[in-house]
Amino acid sequence: MKIVSPLQAVVGASAAAALMLGATAAHATDPTAKWCSGVKIAAFPGGPQGGVFANNVYNGFKQAETDLGPAVTYYFSDWDPNKMLTQIKEAMATKVDGIATYGFGGDDATDPLVEKFYAAGGIFTSLNTSLPKAQAKYAPAGFGYVGAPNYKAGFALASEAASRAKLAKGDEVFVWGLKGQGGDRGQRTVGVIDGFTKAGAKVIYQEIDAATNKDPNSGTATFVGLIKKNPKVKIVVTDHGGLTSNVGVYAKAASLKPGQVYFAGFDMSPNTAKAVSEGFQNLVIDQQPFLQGYLSMLNICLTKKFGFSGLDINTAGAFVDKSNVDAVSPLAAKEIR
Repeated sequence: MKIVSPLQAVVGASAAAALMLGATAAHATDPTAKWCSGVKIAAFPGGPQGGVFANNVYNGFKQAETDLGPAVTYYFSDWDPNKMLTQIKEAMATKVDGIATYGFGGDDATDPLVEKFYAAGGIFTSLNTSLPKAQAKYAPAGFGYVGAPNYKAGFALASEAASRAKLAKGDEVFVWGLKGQGGDRGQRTVGVIDGFTKAGAKVIYQEIDAATNKDPNSGTATFVGLIKKNPKVKIVVTDHGGLTSNVGVYAKAASLKPGQVYFAGFDMSPNTAKAVSEGFQNLVIDQQPFLQGYLSMLNICLTKKFGFSGLDINTAGAFVDKSNVDAVSPLAAKEIR
């Protein structure tokens, strides 16, 4: 019979425990491919299929789908809040596990659907445009937000543009936005207007009509007419990624030379990068819409698989101008930035 000393026994037990812990730790941290497979998600890129900004969000969704493995159904809404609300109801009827969509409808119209979806065991999260009341209530159950703090983003853009363009009290600025849409989306336009008002500017405001909202080219005549009527406009803000991508078209149609009017707007695209390089577009807030798609889908997967609470992520932390556009342009061409 072999005699084991107390010291040998302790060392042996410690070694065995270490081996067990090592095996457990290795198992617990082993990465798993497609770890969100089996989860069904309804994803909303927001605009028309292939449209500016919407395609960047869609590319983010698609990359997350490839990386994580959920089964995804896509809904393209033409930037129409009512169409989006109808599509949310359609998605709920298909018994998906999660919905990642914009908060265009606002809390009043959307929250009853959110409540019904959570009661049925679903996970709802928003991107680009928040639903603050719903998020406050359901954040522990996975409701998150990936996007800009919209009022602050609008105010920041106006303030930065006013400073860079050396705006003087009484100077005219043109804001082309979606104040009438209400909710968090409308608050971005309100932020722009408030920023210019604080700077002492005279604000000329134009609501983006439905046709221009869907197809920016439809607004060319509107822009030309407004500039002709208000030739002293010093700054133009296009509060819409599609319109910002069309600034070169608008400026040339109105016979404006690069730098004659200071253009500021939201969201990168291949055309916006070109307009910045040419000197027509002067300042852009990059919301990084690819992240809005990718991270909102990740949010749902994390909650469904592991019970994590909702993410809250600001994706609009930087300005793009002529000094840094060359670093962004190649990614904008791929509709990632």
